[in-house]
Amino acid sequence: MILGLFDQFFSPYFLGVPLLAIAIAAPWVLFPKPSNRVIHGRSLTAQNSFILNFTKQILLPLNVGAHKWALLLTVLMINLITLNLLGLLPYTFTPTTQLPLNMGFAIPLWLATVVIGLRNQPTIALGHLLPEGTPTPLIPVLIIIETISLFVRPFALGVRLTANLAAGHLLIQLLSSATLFLIDQMWPVAILTGLVMALLTLLELAVAAIQAYVFVLLLSLYLQENT
Repeated sequence: MILGLFDQFFSPYFLGVPLLAIAIAAPWVLFPKPSNRVIHGRSLTAQNSFILNFTKQILLPLNVGAHKWALLLTVLMINLITLNLLGLLPYTFTPTTQLPLNMGFAIPLWLATVVIGLRNQPTIALGHLLPEGTPTPLIPVLIIIETISLFVRPFALGVRLTANLAAGHLLIQLLSSATLFLIDQMWPVAILTGLVMALLTLLELAVAAIQAYVFVLLLSLYLQENT
């Protein structure tokens, strides 16, 4: 059976049951479990150090009222970065290349930040729709533009994550197919293509981590705006 270029993004099924939920939950089995020992292992120490440094970094611009989101943002970051990195392994499925899944992450969290802003400081939250000092004739236009930009935010979050990961996977597949095709005909070109693919894979490792961080960072900025 010949697979299409985009078949790698289809959710896998087993006996008619979609395995997307398993693909999302399975990575958590890989994390080391906390222990009561005084001296932890290297993997647990590295994990705790990463969580501590990330939490400090992401909460740095937030006020005290938003610190209650620390656990949620940290778990989201770990989940996204793990799914993104595991998706680069051969014969694996990347759930975060699915736009509905990313929108399922983005829309509820964005909506929660908006609701918090309208509940805690409605005047300031609504004031973001109209910049101070706006000329009177431009007030209706600016309110419409700012409202549209507000509702576009969750779609931008989901589409950005999906597009960056999907583009990287497609490039890796194209280069790997070209390498296999050229290896019997023009092996010097095949070696060069393979080197480019290796460099691209390293770049995708960075992209997987950066996109997860950007997703959570933008959510934290929306939270800061509404708290």
